[in-house]
This record gives sequence, structure tokens and C-alpha cells, in this order.
Amino acid sequence: MQVTIKQLERVKFAIQARSHTILCDQPIENEGDDTGMTPPELMLASLGSCAAFYAVQYLKARNLADTGVEVSVTADKLMQPPRLGNFKVNVICPVSLTEDQNAGIMRAVHRCLIHNTLLSPPEILIELTMSENVLQHA
Repeated sequence: MQVTIKQLERVKFAIQARSHTILCDQPIENEGDDTGMTPPELMLASLGSCAAFYAVQYLKARNLADTGVEVSVTADKLMQPPRLGNFKVNVICPVSLTEDQNAGIMRAVHRCLIHNTLLSPPEILIELTMSENVLQHA
């Protein structure tokens, strides 16, 4: 998997994956134009949409529902170091479930790739390279 992020202006970025592009921006009070979600909001969106996918797959596989799943995600901004924490994922199911089905959908949502990534922090290597423009003018 790969995404590419390019600065459009000030604190506005285009994020591209495959043939899809989304905008990331900051609120006006943070020198942005508020034309897109912030990076932390994108992280919450990633976790929530992943949880929603697994919930939908569970419900569809059992012919319980194929539409209507909603998910909300909250997190607190923590300090030292600055990060998000205390995530809460609320899956809103469009149908009544038995106790066994409730346990099953919870198991399914816990298989979410993003959820499991956050539970087992990955190694993150940060590299710095110079753009072609810098190298051509050197």
C-alpha cells in the first residue's frame, strides 16, 4: 500500500492513493482554509471506516442486514508526547442481534486492520530526501 501527499498551499495537502484523491487541511484558526479533515480526523476516519467494513461484512454474511451500519469514533488529544489516545469506537447496528450475534459482530470488528495496527505499534522509519528541483540546482 502507498499514498502520496503533496502540498497544495500553506497547510493544505492532496492525498493520493491509487486513483483517489482527498484533501487534508487545517481549521481557519490553525492557518488553514478548513477544506478537508485534519490528519488526526483522518486517523479517526480510518479506524471508524475499517470497523464499519468488518461490521457490514459480518451482517451481510449472515443475511442480517446489508445497509444501515454507522460508526462514530472519538479520541482525546494527549500530551508528552502529543498523540491521540483513549479511542472509543461506537458501532451502531441497524438490526437487533441475539447475544451470540452481538459477540460475533464484536469479534469481527476487533479484526479491523487499523485497530490491530494501533494495538501493535509498527516500526516507523522516517527518511528525508531532497526533491529533484533541489538536486538539479545544486
